[in-house]
Amino acid sequence: QVQLVESGGGLVQAGGSLRLSCGASGNIFGINVMSWYRQAPGKQRELVAGVSSDGTTSYADSVKGRFTISRDNLKNTVFLQMNSLIPGDTAVYYCNADWIRTLSGRRYDVWGQGTQVTVSS
Repeated sequence: QVQLVESGGGLVQAGGSLRLSCGASGNIFGINVMSWYRQAPGKQRELVAGVSSDGTTSYADSVKGRFTISRDNLKNTVFLQMNSLIPGDTAVYYCNADWIRTLSGRRYDVWGQGTQVTVSS
């Protein structure tokens, strides 16, 4: 059973920082693109940032220059460093892997359970 588990969310004041982590567990032989999404109340889930297995990154315009995504392939973990947080960043943040190679084949579109980030003004 492959799972993604997020941690690191919480309550922070505007201008503060948080670091999210997402670890994959199971019989994993490789993960393709790992991404962070977020969903605010009443809004659709949106892509925040992604990182491919070779380290290539991409960001939503709203977080460029403030958030940094990185990954540790040996530990099957992805991180999201969030600086200069604003109330508009308040959302549940979800980790995603577009596919994970396991002992029994590929698992596609794997999601974590989400972690709440709340930024107060």
